[in-house]
Amino acid sequence: MSDNPTSPMLEAAEASNSERPSSKKSNASIRSKRSHKSSHSTESTPLLSRIGDRRDYGDASTNGAATSLAATSLRSLQGAPAGKGQKGRRWPTIAALTVLSVVVVGILSLGFAAPAVIEKYAKEAMVFEPINLSIDSFTSTGVRARIQGNFMLDAGRVQKKAVRDLGRAGTWIAKAVESRESQVEVYLPEYGDVLLGTATAPSMVVDIRNGHTTHIDFVSDLEPGDVDGIRQIANDWLDGRLGQLRVKGKADVRLKSGIFNLGTQSISESLVFEGLLGQDLPSIPNYDITKLNFHEIQLPNGQRGMAADVLLTLLNDYPVKFTVPPLGFDILVPDCAPDEPYIMLADATTGEIRVQPKQKVHVAVGGIVRQLPDTLTTTCPNSDSSPLDLLLGDYLHGMDTTIYVRGSNAPSPKTPSWITDLIQNVIVPLPFPGHSFDNLIKEFSLEGVRFGLPDPLADPGTPDAQPKLSATVKALIGLPKEMNFPIDVARVRADADVFYRGEKLGYLDLRRWQE
Repeated sequence: MSDNPTSPMLEAAEASNSERPSSKKSNASIRSKRSHKSSHSTESTPLLSRIGDRRDYGDASTNGAATSLAATSLRSLQGAPAGKGQKGRRWPTIAALTVLSVVVVGILSLGFAAPAVIEKYAKEAMVFEPINLSIDSFTSTGVRARIQGNFMLDAGRVQKKAVRDLGRAGTWIAKAVESRESQVEVYLPEYGDVLLGTATAPSMVVDIRNGHTTHIDFVSDLEPGDVDGIRQIANDWLDGRLGQLRVKGKADVRLKSGIFNLGTQSISESLVFEGLLGQDLPSIPNYDITKLNFHEIQLPNGQRGMAADVLLTLLNDYPVKFTVPPLGFDILVPDCAPDEPYIMLADATTGEIRVQPKQKVHVAVGGIVRQLPDTLTTTCPNSDSSPLDLLLGDYLHGMDTTIYVRGSNAPSPKTPSWITDLIQNVIVPLPFPGHSFDNLIKEFSLEGVRFGLPDPLADPGTPDAQPKLSATVKALIGLPKEMNFPIDVARVRADADVFYRGEKLGYLDLRRWQE
């Protein structure tokens, strides 16, 4: 190779170039000229030319050859111009990266920059419509419940426009949120933060876009908390002291939106249930006694007792479905004074109670009176009546009386012990309707009648100034159909008006006990 620039090899190359037609000026020809220019190297010319001087890494002598992928990528990174076809292939990638960047920035911004706004939007817009709540089974520690309903976010419920707009934008970006399995604890702040119960919430995915409904159907394990605290709440509710009840739920929930893990969020929410006039707290349902039957039975100790069969009917106003296991109760009646302890009259048991949503519930109750306590038949101070006299007197005169039901030991070993512990010492007052015994006397006759003239010296209008009639009274008493047991009447006393053909004939005075 000669260092002389006018060597025959270079002259031949120049001659060859000068013989090419110059009618068309292509990129290849431009590259050829650059190659010709760069071939006049000197000793001061670098061995490796700059990248800006040599943009092509392929063979410059190949006319219209395809550019290699490496060269295209390198030119793209450097900002070098590319062909029209390469521009057409790049714009979808740029658009996809742009949209993905917006989504990421949106989720991060809404999830971390404005969590309070999103939380407020979710609280105000959240709508849950329960469809069905059924207790699948009673376990040794609680109940396994199945919850069904519809979940939706309604932006129209949000009052502030800024919160509403930001919330709609954020939920539109996220579309759906997935929550992992979590433990929810429910406390009562007004009762010293007593633990009401815990519930297991399974993993679920909900659509959080405005107006989109997600059907929820899951099974959760519910366990009661502090039994003594729950009893106190129940007694306050029964005594009418529970005007409102504030509950607070706490949970640590792991959230995920698409491929983005939002971490563990500590959620705390308080709800206030209004009682009395608010109708949020349930009240004791109205019931009807459709069957009442008393009869005599033989007790295991050989003595005889009194049994009562009662059938109650009440309406379930709530969308809940469950089966109550057999339970045991103590039947109590008032003593002489309201502040005195109640008197134990009978023990009662129930069978399985099947509760269906929005339907009537039939409750069969069986009670047994084993013996009458002495306090029940003892005459009250400053009175001629005993607690039993007062109870039966109100009942026979058709007046409503009140009996009290207290939880007791369960009659079946299948009943979980936590239910028995929960209802013990909880006393529920139940109105017991009276029974008016009209037409109680079926037949009435007098034997050995004797007439007596009035006393002429008696003051006018007094009983002695009236004629008297004495006789032996025979009456056939028709017992109510509910009383299917023998009655031995040893003594009787009564006062009654006697009518004859629709007009008052006289007054029956049996103030003293008659054998």
